Amino acid sequence: MLLWINGPFGGGKTQTAHEIQRRLPGSVICDPEHAGFGLRRMLPPELRGNFQDLASWRQGVVEVLDLALAKHDGVVIAPMTVTDFGYFDETVGLLREKGHDVRHFTLLAQRETVLKRLRERGFGHLIQRVAGKDAPLRRDSWAVEQLDHCLERLREPEFAEHLWTDQSTVPKTADRIAVLAGLTLAPNSEGALRTRLRQVRVGVKHIRFD
Repeated sequence: MLLWINGPFGGGKTQTAHEIQRRLPGSVICDPEHAGFGLRRMLPPELRGNFQDLASWRQGVVEVLDLALAKHDGVVIAPMTVTDFGYFDETVGLLREKGHDVRHFTLLAQRETVLKRLRERGFGHLIQRVAGKDAPLRRDSWAVEQLDHCLERLREPEFAEHLWTDQSTVPKTADRIAVLAGLTLAPNSEGALRTRLRQVRVGVKHIRFD
């Protein structure tokens, strides 16, 4: 089974994916973003646009996930924002055509909620404390620019199942996905502090500087 976790940039996809992986023995995360940034780095800076526009990215994601699903015994988790209907068909749709059990979920939240999460991820929370809550989101400016577009497109029925997360924690969102996918997660025995520290580590690990 493939769990494709969609949603706006900063919407909690990666944190939710790691929460599921932590509590679901045998599951692995195969992040399509890694392939995208690798391809992007191959290009001269002036040609570095949206890597999803590269057919090689879409084809490579399908090839790698197809292999992982065929050879790995456990659940495969792919946290990745996709808002283009055509690109969605070329990735999620094609994997389904190949016979794989693909469960797609879109994490949604109000604009203010996503902006707050963008400020708090990685080092953002420290920056907010030092520079003030209205400090610009410089590293995440692209994510902010794409936010309205993402929220509008991802509400479309083609991107269901929709999960609104404004009032939900990451562990609770992971629980909801597991129930809908027919999976059983190990109980969440972490306290709030330990959960927050682990989420900060995940956020820092996924900071992009390019």
